[in-house]
Amino acid sequence: MQEIIDGFLKFQRDVFPARKELFRKLATSQTPRTLFISCSDSRMVPELVTQREPGDLFVIRNAGNIVPSFGPEPGGVSATVEYAVAALGVTDVVICGHSDCGAMTAVATCKCLDHMPAVANWLRYADSAKLVNESREHATQRERVDSMVRENVIAQLNNLKTHPSVALALAQGRLNLHGWVYDIESGSIDALDGTTRQFVSLSGHPDVNATR
Repeated sequence: MQEIIDGFLKFQRDVFPARKELFRKLATSQTPRTLFISCSDSRMVPELVTQREPGDLFVIRNAGNIVPSFGPEPGGVSATVEYAVAALGVTDVVICGHSDCGAMTAVATCKCLDHMPAVANWLRYADSAKLVNESREHATQRERVDSMVRENVIAQLNNLKTHPSVALALAQGRLNLHGWVYDIESGSIDALDGTTRQFVSLSGHPDVNATR
């Protein structure tokens, strides 16, 4: 914990004074253009990977970058999505999975989660991705997990579209959805091409079509 406190003290002493004007502007308003939904994994840092400034991204992080389908009892993720789209007016939503995801490894390998009932219940929102992934042949466990990560991104994009605020924004042509997978070891990102429905290198295809 001390290193976290030391980090704050360094921020207050060195970083904040140098960025004082930015924080002055952010003190009374925010205008993020992108809602970034990623895993809680400590190795995935949205602002670092995308090189964005404070105020640029509206971020949701949870185990497995899950977006539950809209339902009669919407939870925190649903409320945050709705606020980002309906109140803040974001123009883009990114759902970003990552390599070596513990949540998706548990799903793909049918790991027993009896000792973590809340986690087990939460990961049921990835059941559709699990069914698709199990219908395919995988040469290795790593391939199985990598495939699960991708299928989960697709499944969560589909779940996202069930939210009324998202459906309306898509119908009005003012929102784009993006599916990404970040590779921790290489620092690369594969993006879902909305036309071909295949994942392609984002660095090789920076103009990849968004999904609708």
